[in-house]
Amino acid sequence: MYLSSVRVDLNALTREQLFDVLEGGAYTAHQLLWTLFADTSEGERPFLFRQEMEEAANGKSQGLPRFYVYSTRRPEAVAGLDVQCKPFAPQLAKGERLAFRLRANPSIAKPMGQGRRSKRADVLMDARYPFPKGERTSQACTEAMDAAARQWLTDRADAFGFTLPVAPEVGAYRQYALSKKGGGDPIRYSSVDYEGLLEVTDPGRLIETLAHGVGRAKAFGCGLMMLRRP
Repeated sequence: MYLSSVRVDLNALTREQLFDVLEGGAYTAHQLLWTLFADTSEGERPFLFRQEMEEAANGKSQGLPRFYVYSTRRPEAVAGLDVQCKPFAPQLAKGERLAFRLRANPSIAKPMGQGRRSKRADVLMDARYPFPKGERTSQACTEAMDAAARQWLTDRADAFGFTLPVAPEVGAYRQYALSKKGGGDPIRYSSVDYEGLLEVTDPGRLIETLAHGVGRAKAFGCGLMMLRRP
C-alpha cells in the first residue's frame, strides 16, 4: 500500500471544478484523483481518499484542499496535482492501542417486507425519526443520533480487527446530494467524522480494513481510517 498527500493547483482547474472542490464536491475530487492512476481508470478503483482543508500555523483554515490517499498502486504525478507519496506497511501488534480518525458513511439495510428489496437507511436519521418534529433539534435528539453513530462503529469493530476501549468522539455530520450527469434522482449519502482510540485485536484484519475501507460511499471520500501511535 501507499499513503499519499495530494495538493491541488487551483489554477489548473476549470471554473466548475474549482467551485466544486472548494465546496467539498466528492465526485469532482474522485475524478481528479483517478488521473493519478490513469492505467487503471477503467478498472477497479485502487484508492481510498479523504478531503481536508489545510490549516495555517494559527490553526485557521487556509481554504485550500488537501487529499489523503491510501492506494494499492503508486500514484503517478500529473500536472495540477502535487503528490507526496510513501510506502505504507504498518506493523501492528495485538493489544496495541492507536489513535484513529475516520470519515464514514453510517448506514444499514432496512427490510421493506416480503418480496421487496431492503433499503439503505442513514443511521443518524433513523435515530432522529422517532422524535416529534419540534424536538429534532433538541439535545436529547442530538445525543440519540450521536449514540447511534457510535453504536454503528462499535457493532462492526470486531469484524474490522479492533475494539473501542473508550467511546469515540463523533462530529461533522454531513448530508450530500450529488447530481447525476444524465439527470434523474441525485445520489444521496451522509458522512460522520469519528476520532478516538482503538485496540488492535487482529493485526492482519485491521490492515485489510485499512486497505479496503470502512463502510460504504468510498467513492465519495468515506471509509479511509488514519492511525497514529498516541
